[in-house]
Amino acid sequence: MKAFLIKKYDKKAKLLLEEVATPDIEDDEVLVEVHASGLNLLDSKIRSGEFKLLLPYKFPLILGHDAAGVITRVGKNVRNFKVGDQVYARPADFHIGTFAEYIAINENDVAIKPKNISMEEAASAPLVSLTAWQALVEIGNVQKGQKVFIQAGSGGVGTIAIQLAKYLGATVATTASEKSFDTLKSLGADIVIDYKKQDFESILKDYDLVLNSQDTATLKKSLNVLKPGGKLISISGPPTPDFARAIGVPWYIKMILSLISSGIRKKAEKLGVQYSFLFMRADGKQLHQITKLIESGDIKPVVDKVFPFTQTNDAMDYIESGRAKGKVVINIRALA
Repeated sequence: MKAFLIKKYDKKAKLLLEEVATPDIEDDEVLVEVHASGLNLLDSKIRSGEFKLLLPYKFPLILGHDAAGVITRVGKNVRNFKVGDQVYARPADFHIGTFAEYIAINENDVAIKPKNISMEEAASAPLVSLTAWQALVEIGNVQKGQKVFIQAGSGGVGTIAIQLAKYLGATVATTASEKSFDTLKSLGADIVIDYKKQDFESILKDYDLVLNSQDTATLKKSLNVLKPGGKLISISGPPTPDFARAIGVPWYIKMILSLISSGIRKKAEKLGVQYSFLFMRADGKQLHQITKLIESGDIKPVVDKVFPFTQTNDAMDYIESGRAKGKVVINIRALA
């Protein structure tokens, strides 16, 4: 099969299109013929080595964290899926590799594809929708009437998180450039702040939850818009000792993460708010819940651009440019 891979960490290197063996499957796995794959900045960060302490991958490594396609084989212990099922998934860490014609995925990480969307739309959804779910539902426990601030509303996570927060009954604020205002309001944003001209810190106050995806300066400012007891959840770091314990990293990495997150944790404690770092995980059951919301129309995937498989490097360049609104997808079956 054809796959895009890397052979070492390198921020500037292009992905290599090579012929590799179609993966075998374990007893609890399904083999998915990939029709489309979503791109994420996580792919870029892994390629550059940014997560090598937390995710020490072996090379060669096929990148890609989002897939939609059709099951062509099932392991003997698989109970919930059959050959021919249209599915989508965010494969677990150390089992990624959706920039390929086939991928083996544990059945626990897979869900039936929503019937009312295309393969490309389905491929755009798993990682960002699971991120939003785990932030707002699992950690945030967002309730009707609460106020939620989602940064960078026009990004992949932002477009889904706005819709999910609105579904949960929250008042939703977000930041974006002015040209995205109408789109974000149509997704459910109540307050849209022009990050180029306005300071969210002077506009928002007494919020219950902030979902941070930006730099350290923005993270620190976000503390000041929360009310006592509020929650600051960051998907861009810094990681915390709790996160280190959860993923079972060596003691010295725990020490490093404790040091780099100590400043923000102390500030949060002083203000009486909770700081959490979220590195989303694969979860087919949660994805099944998201499928229901997509099929009911409460959440609609937002796809900016679809590239043919052979232009995967161009697609990577595009997401790294920061111009994408919503998700960028590659059509694996479009080779031209």
